[in-house]
Amino acid sequence: MHSRRDFLKWGAAAGGGLLLPFDKLAAGAARVRPFQVPLAIPPVIKPVRKTKDGDFYVQTIREARAQVLPGPKTPIWGYNGMFPGPTFKVRAGRPVVVRRINKLKVPVSIHLHGAEVPAASDGQPDRLIEPGEAYDYYYPNPQDASTLWYHDHAHHKTSRNVYMGMAGFYYIEDDEQDELNLPRGKYDVPLVLLDRDFNKDGSLRFRDKVDQVLGDVLLVNGRPMPYFKVANRKYRFRVLNGSHTRGYRIALASGEPLIQIGSDQGLLNAPLPATSIPIWPSERAEIVIDFSKYQLGTEVVLHDAPNPNNPLEGEPIMRFDVVRDEPDTSSLPPVLREIERLVPDAATVRRDFTLSKDFDRNLWVINGKAFDIDRIDIKPRLGDTEIWTFINASDLPHPMHPHLVRFQVLERSAGQIGPGDVGWKDSVRVDPGARVRIIMKFEGFTGRYVFHCHNLAHEDHSMMGNMKVVRGDQPEQRRAAFEGGYVDPADRATGTFRCDIRT
Repeated sequence: MHSRRDFLKWGAAAGGGLLLPFDKLAAGAARVRPFQVPLAIPPVIKPVRKTKDGDFYVQTIREARAQVLPGPKTPIWGYNGMFPGPTFKVRAGRPVVVRRINKLKVPVSIHLHGAEVPAASDGQPDRLIEPGEAYDYYYPNPQDASTLWYHDHAHHKTSRNVYMGMAGFYYIEDDEQDELNLPRGKYDVPLVLLDRDFNKDGSLRFRDKVDQVLGDVLLVNGRPMPYFKVANRKYRFRVLNGSHTRGYRIALASGEPLIQIGSDQGLLNAPLPATSIPIWPSERAEIVIDFSKYQLGTEVVLHDAPNPNNPLEGEPIMRFDVVRDEPDTSSLPPVLREIERLVPDAATVRRDFTLSKDFDRNLWVINGKAFDIDRIDIKPRLGDTEIWTFINASDLPHPMHPHLVRFQVLERSAGQIGPGDVGWKDSVRVDPGARVRIIMKFEGFTGRYVFHCHNLAHEDHSMMGNMKVVRGDQPEQRRAAFEGGYVDPADRATGTFRCDIRT
């Protein structure tokens, strides 16, 4: 594990600007004290139409002003004008179409992070929605229950567009998870962690062409270090690291363990107690906190504890205020779901990816190559199992994310597999000078997808590659590709899908 010195050396903001006294921070941070504003919960978006085949949603991407800091409102770019955007709650196996209407002055492309979707709906960096135009994204939701999220993915502009507010939650729910009787409804709470810099007028201060996008103000659901009034019962929190660069190690300031029940791609096999849980950009961690052990009036602080050897030393994230006495009919079973472990011997392809900085061109590269939108770097076959090894030859961490496919972490060259690595994943941290091996099976769709570093400054400049998933040799593999709504990525049209829920 890593010390505070490591985090500071990397500048990866495990504490970031908040390690400084408030009077030495940027203008926005100087106005912020922890626990002064209530937590805001993003609303759940409702479909505008439901049919026997699925649900149809509409989102407008537009400028708006949000009350983020005390004082003037902050101009943002948001889905339906919200920061963060509204939360989707959909059912596994039930398709949806989301029409995105771009009313900004810049092009956008929306990626549903962690989703198994046709290539035409994956949010390709070059499949842009120009200002004044609209695009229909088709999401078949063939996955287990999981906490996904959606965000902008426009070529070379992802970092800026997401910084301005373009991100939101997307829940896939299923019957198997419902039967577990986990905390639900108002006791199932999304928490997206963000760090931002602000100008004196309250506007966001974004810096491009830097190796790290770090902010002095820590936000939860778009509010600075808020408080949240809770009852003395169990709550489920879906924590997303939506920051560009900063990694967190979430922990309770009291040192009591969190109970992790899920990671990027859904529930774990069993509840996992952990004193602290590392969570890096784009990763998710689902946790349960049982407030029944606290007396009414107790204040419970969640913080960023960068030093695992001293979990009591950390920077504040938010505070839970135990204020109500309520019954609790939820439960936390000893087994959450069965997870099939992928077997390394089944892998037919092994690939190595070296992550480094090209100082001559001032670019971040994979295997010495900067991203070329017209170059196909690898061609996985549908149905094949592959092992990828990420080798970090740079002095900064890289959270690596392949689109389309979920994976399991096999091995770390430095340190053991910890709470942040368990379960099915779609993003993985690769430390400086370290190697990480992951295993995956390509299923569902063919077409062009990308894999990249989710430090958005690195993604934009230009630590990303193209993969073209091709049909396998078996008839059932070819059939799966066709029935899944495959659209040739060379076709720039929206395409026609079998699911008749489009207008």
